[in-house]
Amino acid sequence: MLFLLIVSVLILSAFLLVLPPLWRKHPVQPSDLDKRNIQIAQHRLAELKESRRTGGLSQAQYDEQLADLEQALSDDLDIKSHVSLAQSQGRWVVYALVIGVPLLAGSLYLSLGNYQAISHSAEMAVDPDALKLAEINKMVAGLAEKMKNNPDDAQGWLMLGRSYKVLEQYPKAVDAFANAYRVLGDQAEVMLLYADTIAYANDKNLAGKPTELIFKALALEPDNMTALWLGGMAKAQQGDPVTAIKLWKKLAALLPPGSDAQQEIQGLLAKIESESPQAATQPEASQQANTPGVAIDVQVSLAPELQKSTSPSDTVFIYAQALAGPKMPLAIIRKQVSDLPVTVSLNDAMSMMPNMKLSNFANVKLLARISKSGNAISQPGDLIGVIDQVALPDKGNHKIVINGKVQ
Repeated sequence: MLFLLIVSVLILSAFLLVLPPLWRKHPVQPSDLDKRNIQIAQHRLAELKESRRTGGLSQAQYDEQLADLEQALSDDLDIKSHVSLAQSQGRWVVYALVIGVPLLAGSLYLSLGNYQAISHSAEMAVDPDALKLAEINKMVAGLAEKMKNNPDDAQGWLMLGRSYKVLEQYPKAVDAFANAYRVLGDQAEVMLLYADTIAYANDKNLAGKPTELIFKALALEPDNMTALWLGGMAKAQQGDPVTAIKLWKKLAALLPPGSDAQQEIQGLLAKIESESPQAATQPEASQQANTPGVAIDVQVSLAPELQKSTSPSDTVFIYAQALAGPKMPLAIIRKQVSDLPVTVSLNDAMSMMPNMKLSNFANVKLLARISKSGNAISQPGDLIGVIDQVALPDKGNHKIVINGKVQ
């Protein structure tokens, strides 16, 4: 009703501006006009008479011009009636506008308009957040389409995965991070994003593939706070509060003192310790029990002729491999070229998989590799040094010189 009332007021206002000039009479001043025409005719008549008297006009000519003068005067005096008639006839436009405009506007609105759009519910239906979400979905769909033609664009896959994760489209996010992992290999950040998203896609369950990825990331970066957090969550879900407490205590020590994150971790520690009192007293003993009895000391240096091929920030991976079977490191540690020469001790605590430890093998291969990309997977151009076989009972200091290139 409010809409119809507003429209009616607008139409009425338009009519008040347009119709009065059309309806109103604008008479000329016929009395003044008649007087002037009569005076002109009288003057002309006097001229005709004078011309007749002086012989300038014959009687026939005089009669003819007099008749013309009378006809002209008659026509001039008839102007008033014509003006009045024309004005009265022009009023049909007023009736046409009064009737036609509302009918035309109404018919156009009925055929082209949307009555529901003026309802209160329709006004409230325009949701800015929904419009924003639609734009985000459109951009993400465009990025996904672009990635079909750029399957090796690692940063594109990471961006797409993060976008899907924000939109809570976890299965699609898992696929995107899987592609990023395929391209980039064992990088802690990628593995943790991949693991966390798999967990979200499986009702936040970290068992299986997520746990494997988390502890691979921890082996590469033991102080990675995200890895410590997720590792503690994984162990807590698996019923291993001792390891969860160990990881979270290490995380709490790395966080800024008094920060909200540290307080949250301390709250979780208090909760898990209250639920498993025996676990609170076991971490130290467990750590001693888990102290590896098998360890290999490795001294790593870089050949002088290759020093110009590296920069101090290049990553150095020092690790042990099984002589046969999977190439996954049995123990691995990460350093930088600036640390060389360096001596490290590889042990079971550095394993990436529970069933792939140093103590499970009698002989291993030792390797040291410099990677400019920081990728744990060997790539052509990496610098490398190898000791092909070492017996684990050998407690000597094994020296590796990085003096070759990966082909």
